[in-house]
Amino acid sequence: MQKDLTTGNIFRILVRFSLPYLLSCFLQTFYGMADLFVTGQFNGADTISAVSIGSQLMHMLTVVIVGLAMGSTVALGKAVGGKKASQVARVTGNTVSLFLIAALGLTGILMTAVNGIIAVISTPAEAVEQTRHYLLICFAGIPFITAYNIISCVFRGMGDSKSPMYFVGVAGVLNVILDYVLIGPLGMGAAGAAAATVLSQTFSVFTALYVLRRRDFGLSVRREDFRFCQPVMKEILQVGLPIACQDGLIQVSFLVITAIANQRGVVVAASVGIVEKIITFLFLVPSAMLSSISAIAAQNIGAGKYQRADRTLGYGVAIAFSFGLAVSLICQFTAEPILRLFTDSPEVVRMGSEYLRSYVFDCAAAGIHFCFSGYFCAHGRSGISFIHNLASILLIRIPGAYLASVYFPDTLYPMGMAPPLGSMLSAMICIVVFCWYRSHKRLLPAGAGG
Repeated sequence: MQKDLTTGNIFRILVRFSLPYLLSCFLQTFYGMADLFVTGQFNGADTISAVSIGSQLMHMLTVVIVGLAMGSTVALGKAVGGKKASQVARVTGNTVSLFLIAALGLTGILMTAVNGIIAVISTPAEAVEQTRHYLLICFAGIPFITAYNIISCVFRGMGDSKSPMYFVGVAGVLNVILDYVLIGPLGMGAAGAAAATVLSQTFSVFTALYVLRRRDFGLSVRREDFRFCQPVMKEILQVGLPIACQDGLIQVSFLVITAIANQRGVVVAASVGIVEKIITFLFLVPSAMLSSISAIAAQNIGAGKYQRADRTLGYGVAIAFSFGLAVSLICQFTAEPILRLFTDSPEVVRMGSEYLRSYVFDCAAAGIHFCFSGYFCAHGRSGISFIHNLASILLIRIPGAYLASVYFPDTLYPMGMAPPLGSMLSAMICIVVFCWYRSHKRLLPAGAGG
């Protein structure tokens, strides 16, 4: 199962590693996209709002879990790159123990706080009940969402990005089938969408566990490896906690923007909810670059090949920015047809198209700072990513969205400019910090290793 990412053509390695990861992320995002699409075929704006709000909350939780798991991916990558089999086992065991405790605690807290969460995000009155049903079902499935991400981070940390793709692929097919059955003929609305997501995710986890039991992956984890080891936990949390906090803050900013939109009525809430789903889909490429760069660079750093880590960053930035710029230009001409895939409401299509045309530029700007974040994580400096995202959220994203909603109440285009402007600030901070570290030799030397 372990794959060496420290030799060979860097560009080809990055592409080959990121494509399966990208497809895995696509299939996971497809859960929410399918939920929203099928919901829009059988229900009105109230149910669409409930599913979009609920799935956005669940996406927030998922990215926080993935952010925390990044610490395990980096720790595993360094251990694999350094050929340290016992360290690989300890990191794997500690990861399982940490996430098991976190998942159970999180489930209990969220199940009891669901009404408060619905109130805080200013859910439209028409959508409150269905949002509650959606969230309660999804919160109950958090242990399975966490389990899938544990398995995925272990595979990717050891250089294998294909196996998680197969597991989530099975779940993706099942999710679409369940969506049509539960939302369509059975008329379960938002609850049906949530049940389809949780059931398909659960099936994905059991499929992965079955494969792990049937195949020999060369990973020997003993009982004592599940006991918390302070140096291992420090290494995992030192990278994972800042990334989890960073991703959590970004998602909180999205929720704040959603709350601002929700106060403008159910049409605006539905428009913003649909566009957020589209943007989440488009962000898969920058996200794939972040995770791929962190895994590949971590192995090379563990092997002492620091220059290869730098070149991985350069290729990643080029790929992510080029993709973001291309889709931004395409969406200027295709916004209305894209929105019509999700709803027949003329007002939702009109306002959603305005929001998409400005918001989509975030894909290009975010592609830059996502790649730098993956690189900083591989070096164990994920705190930098937390700082630049905090600055972006507090200085531009939230105040920009609020001011746009106050001064431009009849259009969503200005409100959509807040995220890309915030990402531009993050990208500038990343570039400046990278250059400063290089000039002061505070990162590992660029010329060390090959």
